[in-house]
Amino acid sequence: MSLARTGGAIARRRRGPLSEVLRPQEAIPRRTYLRILTTSAAALIAAWCVLTYGRLVAPLFLPSPTAVLATGVAMAQDGTLLQNAQASLLVIVTGWALAVLAGVPVGVLMGSFKAVEALIEPVIDFVRYLPVSALIPLLILYIGIGPAEKIAVIFIGTFFQLVLLVADVAAHVPHEQLDVAYTLGASRSQVIRRVLLPATLPGVMDTLRITMGWAWTYLVVAELVSADRGLGFMILDSMRGLFTDRIFVGLAVIGGLGLCFDLVFKWLHRVLLPWSPKA
Repeated sequence: MSLARTGGAIARRRRGPLSEVLRPQEAIPRRTYLRILTTSAAALIAAWCVLTYGRLVAPLFLPSPTAVLATGVAMAQDGTLLQNAQASLLVIVTGWALAVLAGVPVGVLMGSFKAVEALIEPVIDFVRYLPVSALIPLLILYIGIGPAEKIAVIFIGTFFQLVLLVADVAAHVPHEQLDVAYTLGASRSQVIRRVLLPATLPGVMDTLRITMGWAWTYLVVAELVSADRGLGFMILDSMRGLFTDRIFVGLAVIGGLGLCFDLVFKWLHRVLLPWSPKA
């Protein structure tokens, strides 16, 4: 046994550090992970600096980091950046939360019961292929041009995809787990509450994280019509005046907020679902 361990250690040393971090589905040291992450971000910023400060790209098309930072600071000081961010956050979080409250139960039922799948899936499959932007005229006709119309855009863009993803997660719960529960005398409601739902929740949490990203991608579409504030409105308004630095500020804020949501979902996954393999 000691010879086998020694041979394995020698083989790992011969492979080198690069092969250690490129082994499929293997964890790497946290310090190495952070080092790679920092290097990636630094390389992107360095490339940006070379292209802008080296005059390789005109400022109209790619403003420099200092220009974007100065514009962002000025917009933060006069309050416009905060107002636009708050308006977009209200639309995104409300539309996404309504889609989650409605979509997760429907998805679990659809993935667990074939009768529900036969009843709902044709409608879900039909509507999810419709472009959300094509539905805006109808939403304006039915709802109006207020905040409710923007929330509806986020809801429609998120709900139908979320239902299918959650249904797929519920449908792939190992059937053996359900059979064991029935064998041990569990009732149907107990199997659903104590086996099916706990096994589905890790996948549902990943789905919530993914669909939050999708909700942000519909922001510009949601604020396309009759908006007077919001990050999407700010980007569109800056485009009309060719204020590229303001566009980059809006993109940076959207990316930063999205990253914060992503980190929160990862933290919630570890805290709330300790039985998940990802925890």
